[in-house]
Amino acid sequence: MVNSANDPLLAADDLHLSFGSTQALNSASLRVYAGEVLALMGPSGSGKSTLLHCLAGILTPDTGRVTYAGRDLSAMSDSERSALRRTEFGFVFQFGQLVPELTCLENVALPLRLAGVGRRQAQGAAAGWLARLEVADVAQKRPGQASGGQGQRVAVARALVSRPRVIFADEPTGALDSLNGERVMQLFIAAARDTGAAVVLVTHEPRVAAYSGREAVVRDGRVREQEYAL
Repeated sequence: MVNSANDPLLAADDLHLSFGSTQALNSASLRVYAGEVLALMGPSGSGKSTLLHCLAGILTPDTGRVTYAGRDLSAMSDSERSALRRTEFGFVFQFGQLVPELTCLENVALPLRLAGVGRRQAQGAAAGWLARLEVADVAQKRPGQASGGQGQRVAVARALVSRPRVIFADEPTGALDSLNGERVMQLFIAAARDTGAAVVLVTHEPRVAAYSGREAVVRDGRVREQEYAL
């Protein structure tokens, strides 16, 4: 199904999700539009990371619906959702979650290799993204040999290498000092905008949220969407 320019690319409608007796989402609804940078703000435990995981098809809500490009994620098989996360979605986590046994170049190439792209082509694309993120010098190093700031840029390159339509970033600068965090965000958002990817950015830091065009506040499992910044 092809959406019109005014339709959301990704939508959550009336999501409820509980972990035992703890209610994580309580009638949460959200719209994400193609090419936008949306910040999900809120205190720890507010439900913002849980909402992100539902949007990405990692968690399935107890009730409610998440649709991507008009397709209901809950109606997809596990293999279809996995394929979506490999090709249409990219991920940046707080601690990078790079594979320690692989070089940084191999880490960035991994999404393409999993999608069936040949080794030479995948690593060529990966090298280009490492250069774009200013970490070409760590290509042959393993993640443990790179600094925290370098490792997070490698993680951003990995998220971008398959040119996804949506990138989910969960506290992407939470483990970095302010200087490294600012540079990671500058490079990340510039690259995402160049590719046209939408970014869903979970953060509790106003300086990180300032890179977004719109904010949504998550509190007690509910969402209050804000207007676009001028």
